[in-house]
Amino acid sequence: MKDVMDIFELPEKEIVRFIKSKAFPVHTINHQNLFNKEEIQEWAIKNNITLSEKLLSLAGSELPVSLSGLIQKGGIIYGVRGKDSRELLTEAVGRMNLPPELTVEDVLASLIEREEMMPTGVGRGIAIPHPRTPIIADVDHESITVCSVAGTVDYHSVDGRNVHTLFIILSANAKRHLEILSKLLFLCQQPKFVNMLAFGTPFKDVMDYIVSAEKNMPVRGR
Repeated sequence: MKDVMDIFELPEKEIVRFIKSKAFPVHTINHQNLFNKEEIQEWAIKNNITLSEKLLSLAGSELPVSLSGLIQKGGIIYGVRGKDSRELLTEAVGRMNLPPELTVEDVLASLIEREEMMPTGVGRGIAIPHPRTPIIADVDHESITVCSVAGTVDYHSVDGRNVHTLFIILSANAKRHLEILSKLLFLCQQPKFVNMLAFGTPFKDVMDYIVSAEKNMPVRGR
C-alpha cells in the first residue's frame, strides 16, 4: 500500500477510496492487497489521473526506450476496419511487419487474450493493445505499430468513447514493456497529441511531436 501511496503522492484514505469507488486494480490474496504496476498505469490514464514522475521512473530499464524509434520500426497502418476489437486486431496484425520468430496467429492470440482479461482502451479515442506477457525474443525486434481506424469502433474504453487509433506494443521483456507503456501512456495524456491523432494529422508531424515530447518527459530514476 505504501508504494502505491508514494506513486500517487496521496494518503492511504484516498487510495482506499480509489479501490472502493473506481475499480482500482487490486488483487486480494489471503486478506492482503497486491498491486501490479502495469495495471495501475492503465487505470490511472483511464481515469484521467496524472501520472507522476515517480510512476514513470519505476519502469526504468537498462537500455533506453525510444518511442519514436519503436514507431519507426512498427510503422503506421491506415484504414484498419472492424466492428469490434477482435476484428480490428485481426486486420491490423495481418498487415503488420512481424519479426521472423512470430506468426500472425501467435501475435493475434496473445493480443486477444489480453483484451479478454482487461480491454486496453485507455480513453480519449486511443487503445494500446499488447500481449499479457512479452513475446519478442530480441530487443532489436521490439516495435510499436500505429493503426488508424476507418471511422471509430467501440473498444469498451472506460470513458465510453469509440477508438480511432491503436498503438500495438510488441516488447522483449516485462521491464522494457513497462517502460514503453509508461512513456506511451504519458504521451497520451497530452491534449495536443490526442487531437493530432483524432483529426488525422500527417504521420510525419505526429512523429515530430513525439520526438519533441520525449525530450521533455520526466527522467526515469536509476
